Amino acid sequence: MSTIDACYDLRACSVRGVDERALLEREWSEPFEVRSPGFERDRERVVQARAFRRLAGKTQVFTSRESDHFRSRLTHTIEVVQIAREVARALGLNEALVETLALVHDIGHPPFGHAGERALDKCLRAHGLRFDHNLHALRIVEHFEDWYAAHRGLNLTLGVREGIIKHSRDYSAVDYPALQSYFLEQRPPLEAQVIDLADEIAYLTADLDDGVESGLLNVDHICRNIQIMGRSYEQVQAIHPGVSQKFHFHEALQLMQNELTRDLIETTAANVMQRRLRSLEDVRQCGERVATFSPLVESQRLQEKEYLYANLYTCDTLEAEHAKAENVVTMLFRFYMEEPSHLPAGYEDEIAVDGLPRVVADYIAGMTDNYILQQFWMASKARR
Repeated sequence: MSTIDACYDLRACSVRGVDERALLEREWSEPFEVRSPGFERDRERVVQARAFRRLAGKTQVFTSRESDHFRSRLTHTIEVVQIAREVARALGLNEALVETLALVHDIGHPPFGHAGERALDKCLRAHGLRFDHNLHALRIVEHFEDWYAAHRGLNLTLGVREGIIKHSRDYSAVDYPALQSYFLEQRPPLEAQVIDLADEIAYLTADLDDGVESGLLNVDHICRNIQIMGRSYEQVQAIHPGVSQKFHFHEALQLMQNELTRDLIETTAANVMQRRLRSLEDVRQCGERVATFSPLVESQRLQEKEYLYANLYTCDTLEAEHAKAENVVTMLFRFYMEEPSHLPAGYEDEIAVDGLPRVVADYIAGMTDNYILQQFWMASKARR
């Protein structure tokens, strides 16, 4: 055991034993022998899913057309996996479940990142519906990945499906009665809770890196305005004087990431012990999430997030890209609503069940950046 759980076994609060067996339930029985048990099997199915592979062609912050070095939604996911696995190992959590949730956490994102999600949500609101990438991810793994003779979907375990929808937010049973089987009145397991903060650590580090690579952010300005980065940069300078700024900056990013990760591990462990949580049921019944940063590091995280919003996410260059992206999504949505015959063959049955607006949104959400631009061009041509 690590020094964290030397006097208090945090593994008792993880998904193990009887709790693990309950969360390993699948909707459909599987008669054939498989290579891997439980959550390991889910991990393999997620990695082999088409929706997972399409993450390589979806925007994280910058479109892949601008540089081969900017993160895609897939490379970001890999970085989240690395951090989440480190946290899980330190806390004694179920690593297979944590890794699977990290791999699947962004699978429901549409093309063009958050700009695409905003546009799809706005389009659906006009029809009394909403777009939520967590709930869309659940639709993907339960319905759209269609490879098995006996059923639709990947037939993932209850634990993974719960984590998909609850890792980053809580849903009300009153507002979402169809999700009642996912313990909506209870907190998710620690394995799901750490995913949201591992995601935060990954993108806070990566977006500074890509922002400087793009020329939209300046290292000196970052260090003057983000306390945790300024402190990390000074530490690196003291250890490696005389080397170029590039090396100082990249090592400072790693120091910052390590500090955030260490704080998440230590604070989560302290929260478990202070609340005297001794089982998964205790975690579920806790009045608030247990996986958190310390108050000091949380304030530093918020400072960096505010900096990124003010200086990168809403800068003129990216706002222009966002406007183009939202226009593409909106125009293509309208085109398919007016001309549903242009949807792929076989969508008639889906429309009869879910209605045209939801089916159009589902189709667009599955597209990569390049594919949606191709479809937008074809739609524009068809309208002439």
